[in-house]
Amino acid sequence: MTIKAKTPKEYIAQLPDDRKKAIESLRKVILKNLPKGFSETISYGMIGYVVPHTIYPGGYHCNPIQPLPFIAIASQKNHIALYHMALYADKKLLDWFRKGYPKDPKLDMGKSCVRFKKIENIPLELIGKLVKKVSVKDWIKLYESCLKN
Repeated sequence: MTIKAKTPKEYIAQLPDDRKKAIESLRKVILKNLPKGFSETISYGMIGYVVPHTIYPGGYHCNPIQPLPFIAIASQKNHIALYHMALYADKKLLDWFRKGYPKDPKLDMGKSCVRFKKIENIPLELIGKLVKKVSVKDWIKLYESCLKN
C-alpha cells in the first residue's frame, strides 16, 4: 500500500477508516512514550520516528541524506506494520519483547517488523513500554556498534 504524504496527518487521512483508527492508536502510544530527541516525520513512505540530523549529523549510513531511523508504522496491503530497528539490533530487547508479547495470536515478526493482521490484536501497552526502553543516546550507541560488526 503506497501512500504519498508529506505529514503524518496526511498519511492517516488517506487510509481506510479501520486502518486510520489503528494507525492513530499506534501513533498516539508512540508519541506518548517516545523519549526526548526523536522526531516524527514521513520516512520511506511511512510515519517514522528518527534521530534528526541536528543530533546525529551523519544520518543513516545507507542514505546519509535521511535521518537515522528508529521506528516506523505503516499500513501495508495485508497488515499494519511496526518497524522497530532496535529489536533487530539488540537481542536482549528482542527477547524482552517476545516474552511480553501475548500468546494469542502468535507473534508475526520479521527482523525489525512486527505485523498485525487483526487491528484489535495490537498490544498497545506493550508497544508503549517498548518505545520507552531506548533513548536517543542508547539508540545511537547501539546503531554505531552494529556498524562496526
